[in-house]
Amino acid sequence: MNINDFYNFKKGKERFSMITCYDYTFARIIAEADIDCVLVGDSLAMVMYGYGSTIKATMDMMKMHTRAVKNGIKNKKMIIADMPFMSFRTDKYTAAKNASDLVMAGADAVKLEGVDGHEDVVEYIIKSGIPVMGHLGLTPQYIKLFGGYSIRGRDKKAAQKIMNDALRLERLGCFSIVIECVPEILASEITKKIKIPTIGIGSGKETDGQVLVLQDMLGLFPDPPSFVKQYLNLSNDVKLALNRYTKEIKGR
Repeated sequence: MNINDFYNFKKGKERFSMITCYDYTFARIIAEADIDCVLVGDSLAMVMYGYGSTIKATMDMMKMHTRAVKNGIKNKKMIIADMPFMSFRTDKYTAAKNASDLVMAGADAVKLEGVDGHEDVVEYIIKSGIPVMGHLGLTPQYIKLFGGYSIRGRDKKAAQKIMNDALRLERLGCFSIVIECVPEILASEITKKIKIPTIGIGSGKETDGQVLVLQDMLGLFPDPPSFVKQYLNLSNDVKLALNRYTKEIKGR
């Protein structure tokens, strides 16, 4: 999958899937699965390191995990890497350097949260030759500003702001936009309004694509968001396997 495939999915009204991945082991499995593209998300700060929010993710973390995922994926899937908290909020030159570092680590594109205050950064990174995916709605890097994880765009003013931001990101040249935790009707309206693909998470089924955190949908991470469908309960399976292994050793 590449940038053109995103546009073709939109034109052909074909849904597509994206999943997070942070390590080589899962990347090897995903490389052989039907998943369309992979996100090395800053959610790794929570999933892999146990922090309470994504703002603890650093550029060093993102580069290291992007390399690991690239080694497992090879060239079989498109890899998008998150630009972590404050890595694109200093100036456009530093932001472009950070985006370039992620590409050199193995990313095919980068994802930035929000748009207010860094329109020039988004445009500059794209003009530098690096594809940018936007991210609107619930933007976890702004959690201290919003005060918690909740649905965004419930009232008319907030919904219009998200719609306007989506149009801004499209004009700036983003190739797609993640829409997180907004009402399904708003996600549907944005999807119909803009010409680039939308990728939903906790925003209903009417977006062009969907993304989930791998560990959430596999049942490996406790207390997943209410919108997550768990396809397996691997946490329980792993515990059973470990207990069986230990029992066999102790029973000798």
